[in-house]
Amino acid sequence: MRGPGHRSMASIGAVIERESWPRWHGWRATRAAACALGLVGVLVLAGCGAESGPESPPPPSGPAGAVAPAPSPNCTAKADDAASLGKALGAASSGDVICVSGDLGDTRLQITQGGSAEAPVTVRGDGKTAVNGITVEADNVVVDGFTADQPKAPGASLKGNNITLRDSTINDPQKGDNDGIRFWGDDIKILHNTVTDTQNTNGSHADCMQTFATDSDSPASHNVLIDSNRCEEIDNNCLIAEGPNSSAGDGSGDGESKNITFSNNYCDNRASQAVMVDDVQGMTVVGNDITSRINHAFAFQNNATGAVVQDNKIGGNIKFEVGMDDTSEPGYQGPRVGGAP
Repeated sequence: MRGPGHRSMASIGAVIERESWPRWHGWRATRAAACALGLVGVLVLAGCGAESGPESPPPPSGPAGAVAPAPSPNCTAKADDAASLGKALGAASSGDVICVSGDLGDTRLQITQGGSAEAPVTVRGDGKTAVNGITVEADNVVVDGFTADQPKAPGASLKGNNITLRDSTINDPQKGDNDGIRFWGDDIKILHNTVTDTQNTNGSHADCMQTFATDSDSPASHNVLIDSNRCEEIDNNCLIAEGPNSSAGDGSGDGESKNITFSNNYCDNRASQAVMVDDVQGMTVVGNDITSRINHAFAFQNNATGAVVQDNKIGGNIKFEVGMDDTSEPGYQGPRVGGAP
């Protein structure tokens, strides 16, 4: 293990955020990460030392594996077709809860009007509500309980601050790069979703999740929590995160991408690695289950400094856990590096 690096309070908050402690693996991995980092403020919440109490139960069975959304008795508006959905979204204001039901599989859920940080606009399906993908281009929005079968890629596009996507399923996204979820912004949470069957067809690089910083329309991301999701049958990466100075050479050069937490996720993919981190600082990778037949689980390159890797379950067919270049070594905490990224 290399020496500890500086951790910002924003990054610490992302790791220990209580609302997103894992439902699948229990909260022990998060507690272990907090204790290993020596976070004094966490000790009251997590309690380092002997463990007690049972593990959380496994996820429910079923094709999606997503956790059912909470009941929503306080709907401020209801929609069951494209017209009523458009009307409700156009009239939304802070604190509104728009409940959507039925099969809207020909309609993409497009949210351009959010609420406030204290009272976001919530758009809630029933777990089976079908839409043709999800687009959020607004701040302070919660999207909960939708399913998208063969939507136009990306299956979900999140752009803004304080956006939450949870308990939703995306299957076989089509066209473009065939990505499941793309995100840009600050304080984004991607929780308890399932992405399946992203395919590298027609030259695409079909990732479960991706962010990059190439221009003002695709800015750098900060303080992102990706927790307890399932990436199944993914042809490329489960997550690829590229900063504004990425080695791809197409970055904007503006700002920095930092403090992304990838925790308690299940990953079945077919790229060389499950998670690729390029020019993103303060990355935390903890408590994930990587089952793929791949060369290594996690790759850090191009000044991806300050990474923390801990308590991941690595399948027996994976050659080594961490690949890293020399520029990413400062502040790294985790298992011994096994080779190049």
